[in-house]
Amino acid sequence: MSTQPKTLLTEEQYLEIERSAESKSEFFAGETFAMAGAGAAHNQLVWNLILEVGPFLGSRSCRGFPNDMRVRVSSTGLYTYPDVVVVCGEPQFLDDRRDTLLNPSLIVEVLSPSTEAYDRGRKFEHYASIPSLSEYLLVASDRIHLDLYARQTSGQWLLTSANGPEGALDLICAGCRLTASALYRDVVLS
Repeated sequence: MSTQPKTLLTEEQYLEIERSAESKSEFFAGETFAMAGAGAAHNQLVWNLILEVGPFLGSRSCRGFPNDMRVRVSSTGLYTYPDVVVVCGEPQFLDDRRDTLLNPSLIVEVLSPSTEAYDRGRKFEHYASIPSLSEYLLVASDRIHLDLYARQTSGQWLLTSANGPEGALDLICAGCRLTASALYRDVVLS
């Protein structure tokens, strides 16, 4: 067992390292957490989501970003890379580099066995503290299942789920109905 004290990074140190790194890492409370690569099902789901939702964004003054757009949760200090991010209105960035988004409207996470508990639990707690966030979509990669958390005017979150290929959910900020059959097209589930 090591008796060496853990060296914690500042946010500035993290960003300096991250911006020149070849791989992505999340950051929270002075520590970095390496992100694992994604498999075929995960990547196909991200691709299909972009194809399905993307055409609706322009008419709503919204734009989407794939998983290379870093998001900072200002109230908690978490830096993370959601699978898909949509921002409606003018995007707000941390600085002139425009690589860290502060005001997402919709965040999508494709679940994997190793991240599902975190994405549903603690990570959602972080995301829920973002004032601009109105929807949080979780997409299963081992079965056809979607969970959409939508912020209500009271501030509470309403969960709506869709199961099986006939399932569908309405993404309000994107202005579209997302069908499971389109989202899971060409996805080989394990």
